[in-house]
Amino acid sequence: MFEGMKWLNEPPRWSVDDGSLVVTTGDKTDFWRETFYDFVRDDGHFLGAEVTGDFTAQVTLSGQYEALYDQMGLMVRVNQNNWVKTGVEFTDGRAHLSCVITRDYSDWSVIPAPDVDGDITLRLTRHDTAVRVQFLTSHGEWQLLRLGYLPLPPTLQVGVMACSPQRAGFTGRFRDLTITEPISRELHA
Repeated sequence: MFEGMKWLNEPPRWSVDDGSLVVTTGDKTDFWRETFYDFVRDDGHFLGAEVTGDFTAQVTLSGQYEALYDQMGLMVRVNQNNWVKTGVEFTDGRAHLSCVITRDYSDWSVIPAPDVDGDITLRLTRHDTAVRVQFLTSHGEWQLLRLGYLPLPPTLQVGVMACSPQRAGFTGRFRDLTITEPISRELHA
């Protein structure tokens, strides 16, 4: 799946190994706009593909989370002012599931990650202007993490991202990336 995708801010080291993408981040990289910290950062690493219409993107990830804000996951990107990133992020001494929706200003929501010693599987679904983020529980059920709004054009970029706002050298592995037709709109199935 990673073939044919294009980098925004290519990381200093990356490789595709046995179908998995391994990324090592550059120094002090991030995606963030204004809120609370009063700065704009658009230098995180994003590997994306152009997608038209509704879709579901899914990936399994694992990383060496050590420093504040080390993060990796899925991203939907319209432009530098409108995007969503979701994944695992290290904060308050442990890994959390995280989601940021940016409409000129970024917001941030986090919950403690259920298990970061193993893999975390995430999926992000576009239903028109709604973005649904879910994670796979240890019981094999999809749990809702976030349902949000973003003004989305018909065609945008979808893919994986990794950042390390406090350092260089965060390493993460992405595997089993798929971008398919959207799952059902049924939220409570």
